[in-house]
Amino acid sequence: MANYLLDQNQRQYYDGKRKSFTGDGTTATFTIANSINTFPNTFNSNNVKVYLNNVIELASSHDTSGALINNWTFQYNSIDGWCVDFLVAPASGVTIDVYVDNNFGNYQFTSLNNIISQFFIAYVGEDKIISKIKRTDVAFHAQRALQELSFDTFKSCKAQEIEVPTSLTMILPQDYVNYTKLVWSDSSGIEHTLYPTSKTSNPSNPLQNSDGDFDFKPWSVSGGARGDDSIELLPGEQSDTWGNYKSATPSENQDDYQDDTYWPAGGERYGLDPQHAQSNGSFYIDCNTGLIHFSSNLSGQTVVLHYLSDSLGTDEEMQVHKFAEEAMYKHMAYAILSTKINIPEYIVNRFRKEKFAATRKAKLRLSNIKLEELTRILRGKSKQIKH
Repeated sequence: MANYLLDQNQRQYYDGKRKSFTGDGTTATFTIANSINTFPNTFNSNNVKVYLNNVIELASSHDTSGALINNWTFQYNSIDGWCVDFLVAPASGVTIDVYVDNNFGNYQFTSLNNIISQFFIAYVGEDKIISKIKRTDVAFHAQRALQELSFDTFKSCKAQEIEVPTSLTMILPQDYVNYTKLVWSDSSGIEHTLYPTSKTSNPSNPLQNSDGDFDFKPWSVSGGARGDDSIELLPGEQSDTWGNYKSATPSENQDDYQDDTYWPAGGERYGLDPQHAQSNGSFYIDCNTGLIHFSSNLSGQTVVLHYLSDSLGTDEEMQVHKFAEEAMYKHMAYAILSTKINIPEYIVNRFRKEKFAATRKAKLRLSNIKLEELTRILRGKSKQIKH
């Protein structure tokens, strides 16, 4: 049960989150904290992020020969205390920002490794529901359970903000699975929802000659052409559909509402399609290229993508909120029992029902509904709420 105990004291938790320095061209060691008790003795470069002039500096990288070198290290020594030691001293005037990851708020989560270990304690062994199983098998089902719960039960905390370039495109994040919402942020920081468009796309456009026939190019192997029997279409750079879409002015921007076009309507705009009755802008996601395409009125705007991942991208992501811990165990137990032979069907059905119930309970807990907040919202409605 050691995973449930606090592994830091109060000072270790609250101290040393961020330190800033200015390089002088000669100093290569910068002290973050003097006391050895400031951070756990397990802390190293993986717990620290370093920025030079607001650009992240990797702890290690490869030189021109391919050898791995340490650009900086984070460790404790009796002279400098907890310090960042650079291989090459930062240049004079360079702003150095050091962020120490103290995992603020991390107590609400437990790691996937702990989930697997505790599953063995509770479910595997003599006189238990699962007599024997390999840890690798349990790890597989644990990762599958984590994926499924990430899609519709866990809270999505992932977001990426960009300024829309003139190309009107955004690259999908590396760990992207699906989006929850896409918004643009105004000068007050208020988010305005963008809506997907189903009236355009970015199809492939093979090059055509003046007769309308396709242009082809031969496949080549080891520098030589294989002949006309193995040829492929020459792709164009951009489809006309997408080019026309991004160059057009969206219809919601063609009238400023200050003339007599809309004022006399007075509720008489019959046949209005609600999905287009907004002026925030629109987008569509090109699955083939991994790009999000925006309408032209979003050029230069700040856009925020809120999205889902499967929680398996990095070791740090492989964690489970404690509200959903029981749901993980039930998911894993049901998946294992349903794939083993000689397991009575009534046991499989029992764990299927328990998995469903535990998932529903986790979703309710993670919905984070508070009575006072809900009451305040409903007070503005037509029905009076007393409490």
